[in-house]
Amino acid sequence: MTEGYPAPAARVITTESAVVTWGLTKRFGAQTVVDGLDLRVPTGAVYGFLGPNGSGKTTTIRMLLGLVGATSGRVELLGREMPAGAAEVLPRVGSLVEGPAFHPYLSGRANLARLDAADRYADPGSSAARIDAALDRVGLLAAARKRYRAYSLGMRQRLAIAAALLAPRDLLILDEPTNGLDPQGTREVRHLVASLAADGTTVLVSSHLLGEVEQMCSHVGVMREGRLVAQGTVSEVRAAGAASVVEVLTGQPDLAAEVLTGMGLTGVTRRPSRVTAAPGDTAPERIVAGLVAAGVGVRSFSVQSPSLEDLFVALTGEGFDVSG
Repeated sequence: MTEGYPAPAARVITTESAVVTWGLTKRFGAQTVVDGLDLRVPTGAVYGFLGPNGSGKTTTIRMLLGLVGATSGRVELLGREMPAGAAEVLPRVGSLVEGPAFHPYLSGRANLARLDAADRYADPGSSAARIDAALDRVGLLAAARKRYRAYSLGMRQRLAIAAALLAPRDLLILDEPTNGLDPQGTREVRHLVASLAADGTTVLVSSHLLGEVEQMCSHVGVMREGRLVAQGTVSEVRAAGAASVVEVLTGQPDLAAEVLTGMGLTGVTRRPSRVTAAPGDTAPERIVAGLVAAGVGVRSFSVQSPSLEDLFVALTGEGFDVSG
């Protein structure tokens, strides 16, 4: 273990939550930007922090890291009260907030060397090895000597994550890590986050790319106008949101609609060769059995769960293309 950083035993996280806030609030004058936030990021989770522009995501992240003082409320990172425990906790926390900032005329390796030299916890004797390990982790070792200005957007984002990985990290906080990236760059960052989580790092990622969050995250929290309007595992948040819909393809739509209504399904909609309805608590198996028993010829039966985008729109009133 690198000299100056917490020893391995000290880095074992025994708390159930890597990030916890109680009533976290931030006001700028008369404007309340974050209002009574009770955030829970389970240890080992990849937590997607969602919200439209101006919802308070970045301000929240800045308060978590001690970059902005809270008006009221409490913050706990890795089992330690903040900001009192900042000296102990922050060396175990990596972050990328509002995009990377590097010297364009220096190489990727030289940029990381400058950052590492500024870290009072870092051991200069292991700097070269740690820089190479961080570059290798994000897939930039082969491009380590290229100047930063020659890097693509995806490479720049990965270099910023490498900077956060120069030391052992238990928690990684990434603010819009895929912002402005092309599909390939987005995939690269997504795979990197997944590999970090697989190694036991808790990741909190703020994003507006809902499809990416849905593929990458185990938990989500949704912000609206400074308030947390939903939080939990992806499946829990979905279940609490818009209802699922069953779809029946059949040559007997009238009879199918009659059967579904008789079984207590709501919102029954009949179209040529297709009937949809909200199943409520009725199990899909029971619906299919009821249709078949009534003599309905079922060509296809499916349950369409709401996407994270559907839920986001329902909770925030915002469309897909938002950022914050």
